Amino acid sequence: MQFTGFPLFKKTFAAGLILAGSAFLAACQTGGVPGEPGSRDNTAQGEGEPIRASELRAYCPPVRLRDGTAFFRTYQGNAQDDPDKLIYQASISDTTRSCDYRADATVMTVGIAGKIVPGPQGRTGTITMPIRVAVVRGDEVLYSELHRHSVSVNDTSGATQFLYIDNNVAIPGGVEQGMQIIVGYDEGPSS
Repeated sequence: MQFTGFPLFKKTFAAGLILAGSAFLAACQTGGVPGEPGSRDNTAQGEGEPIRASELRAYCPPVRLRDGTAFFRTYQGNAQDDPDKLIYQASISDTTRSCDYRADATVMTVGIAGKIVPGPQGRTGTITMPIRVAVVRGDEVLYSELHRHSVSVNDTSGATQFLYIDNNVAIPGGVEQGMQIIVGYDEGPSS
C-alpha cells in the first residue's frame, strides 16, 4: 500500500514554516530594546504618549493623482507642445501620507516623490514646480494649497530626483471614510 498524503503534508508543512518565519522576521523588525539606538519603543509615541487602539484602527485617507496632473512641462518661449523646445519635464512617481490624530483635528503629512528630466533646451539652474495638495470629501474641498516647490538641476545629462513634503495638512474634527488626498501639478490659481 502506498501513502499518497505525504507530498501534500510536505507542501503544507513548508508553507507553515514560511509563514512562521515571516511572522518572526516581522516581529524582529518592529521590536527592539527600549532606549537602545536604532530601536523602536512600540509602547510610546512622540513624547511618551501611549499609542491608543483607536489610532491603530483609524482611517487615513488614500492619496491619488488627479487625471492629467502627474506631468509638468516647461517650453522655451511660447512653443507649447513643441518637443524640440522642451526645457524639462517633471513627473510625480510616488506618494505617501501619514496621519496624526489630535483631539481637535487630524494633521496629515503628505509626501510626493518625482523626477525632472531635461529636454533638448534643458539647462542647469533652479526649477519651480506648482504642486497642489488637496483633501476632498465628495465635491467638498476641505483643504487645498498650491505650493511652489523649487529644485536645483545641476546636471542636464540625466534625471534629477525630488521630494516634496507638506506636513501641515490639517482637517478640523478629524478624517472619515470617503475622504481623499489629491495631489498633482496645477498651473491654475492658488486657491
